[in-house]
Amino acid sequence: MSPQCPLCQSIRVGKNNYGKKSAGVVGTSAGIVGGFTAVTSGARTGASIGLIAGPAGGTVGGIGGAIIGGLLGGVTGATAGVTLGRVIDDKILDNYKCLDCGFSFSLDSEPEN
Repeated sequence: MSPQCPLCQSIRVGKNNYGKKSAGVVGTSAGIVGGFTAVTSGARTGASIGLIAGPAGGTVGGIGGAIIGGLLGGVTGATAGVTLGRVIDDKILDNYKCLDCGFSFSLDSEPEN
């Protein structure tokens, strides 16, 4: 069932998703910063494993480990941020906006007269 505007009863309703977007950006940033530790650890591990193949293997392994560590940190942070943002959108913010009358509302709100 699609949401309906409590003011004009229109079914032309969109979602703002401000919390999801903002928390996703913050989560990604935090994940990348937190992933810096994983980058250094991943680079060290990759270089150690790569040394089995010689000096070039150590370099390639170190770079590969750093990239994988940074990506994992960013993805983990983004996922946590989007999940938190979805909860904020649903529970705190007026996430829905009527495309006909412009009224912003949440699913449990009543129009103010």
